[in-house]
Amino acid sequence: MYLPVDAAAPSGLNRAMSDPLDTVFAAIADPTRRAILSMLLEDDMAVTDVAEPFEMSLAAISKHLAILTRAGLISQERRGRVKWCKLEPDALRDASIWMQSFGQFEAVNLDAFERFLAAELGHDG
Repeated sequence: MYLPVDAAAPSGLNRAMSDPLDTVFAAIADPTRRAILSMLLEDDMAVTDVAEPFEMSLAAISKHLAILTRAGLISQERRGRVKWCKLEPDALRDASIWMQSFGQFEAVNLDAFERFLAAELGHDG
């Protein structure tokens, strides 16, 4: 049975608080988007440069970038004729705080967190 976020949430946690986390976790759930974030750790990049190492169309990369932008993880701006992407690291702050509240994770290690969840939920992955 599907429960809305509010019905499943412990007291004190409301939908307005969980939606940004849901958006961030959904955005970083994809390995391509995590790779893009890692690339942007170095410096701002043009969209075409972001797309270069991936074996997918520019349109597919643009969809990934749109998801990261909606989650607040990156910003995009046009400089002349080129669209640039910039990492917005503060967007991960709430997710990091949420994960650290479990105590098992000293630092944000999303791959380890993904393995932990898979083990707890009994999924292979």
